[in-house]
Amino acid sequence: MTFTVAIFLLVYVAMGAGQVPGFKVDRTGAAVVGALVLIAAGRLSPQDAWDAIDYKTVALLFGLMVVSAAFIVSGFYGWATHRFATLDLSPPALLAVLIVISGLLSSVLTNDVVVVAMTPLLVAITLSRGLNPVPFLLGFCFAANTGSAGTIIGSPQNIIAAQGLGMSFNEFLRVAAVPALASLPIVWGIVAFLYRGRWHGTASGEAVALPPTDHRETVKAAAVTLIVILAFVATDWPKELVAMAATAVLLVNRRIASSDMLGHVDGNLLLLLMCLFIVNAALAATGLPQQLLGDLKAAGIDLEQPLTLFLVVSALSDTVGNNPAVMLLIPYVGGERSDGALGAAFALGTGFSSNMFVFGSLAGIIVVEQAKKKGVAISFGEFTRSGLPISLACMAMAMGWIAFLGR
Repeated sequence: MTFTVAIFLLVYVAMGAGQVPGFKVDRTGAAVVGALVLIAAGRLSPQDAWDAIDYKTVALLFGLMVVSAAFIVSGFYGWATHRFATLDLSPPALLAVLIVISGLLSSVLTNDVVVVAMTPLLVAITLSRGLNPVPFLLGFCFAANTGSAGTIIGSPQNIIAAQGLGMSFNEFLRVAAVPALASLPIVWGIVAFLYRGRWHGTASGEAVALPPTDHRETVKAAAVTLIVILAFVATDWPKELVAMAATAVLLVNRRIASSDMLGHVDGNLLLLLMCLFIVNAALAATGLPQQLLGDLKAAGIDLEQPLTLFLVVSALSDTVGNNPAVMLLIPYVGGERSDGALGAAFALGTGFSSNMFVFGSLAGIIVVEQAKKKGVAISFGEFTRSGLPISLACMAMAMGWIAFLGR
């Protein structure tokens, strides 16, 4: 047991720190090494390791990544960024538009993909207009995190939670969409207040041309996405099979190479999740998590209580990351309750708390790193100065909502 626990802790230290201390081994590398060591040491048989991987979750996430990739290769994200960021509006109004666009797109096309695709052009356009890009980037990032909490397909952790709890698309939407939408004006109000009088900078003098867009492929991607959502809403077909069917339709293409589309799939994330399934299963086989949860319950900390789960997953998300946090807790939650309050606790806890710090979400890291490449520095302090009050305000609202659901 000691060996398994030690490997487990090393893997999750890497999840929190971003890499194994002292080595150039990132989160995915740490998960792969941890899984292989545990299998090689006989702590989990190869068959048990294979069985531990939730193929339905992995297949659903892969399919949705391909759907999002279709919008990247068609040029939709570039067109949308240029179209809305160049609107002749006052800075507060422009911020509101970008927050709404970010929140809505992230709820349908996965937040990390939206942020990766749109951030560089958003930096270039705001600089060309003589605007300070920081409030627009922060608002865009914060809205991507909170808006994505509203649907199953908004983020990988939502997919993991919904699959683990057996929640339908409609049930998830019912318990998470309202607070996700309500978070957007909170994001706008706090960012607009903190950056009042600091909207403008020096114009770069470089006009940003409208990126090339393949309208036919954009329409095709939109049609497939709509059909996928309708299938989720109106049928009980397995979600992973619907997503994989959409993948097949999109990859069969006479205009865009399948390799170009698959190149935008986050293979590292898929591999990370598969290996974490194995590492977590090895720890579960020791019986230690069950014993620990029993002790916590005896002490009054019961993860079957939605508000308690909300606080615990929020804290874990800012420690080891939102995806590992959900994967760590989901096997031990949902046995005694079948209502959607637990699903709301997972979605809102991970989505709303992740704006506190840069490392709280992949979206935050992406925005800061992409902005840095374009010459725009967003410090840890500046990120947290806006992100902390936004997270606390959204979390307070979410706690009221979860209490309402669980009454």
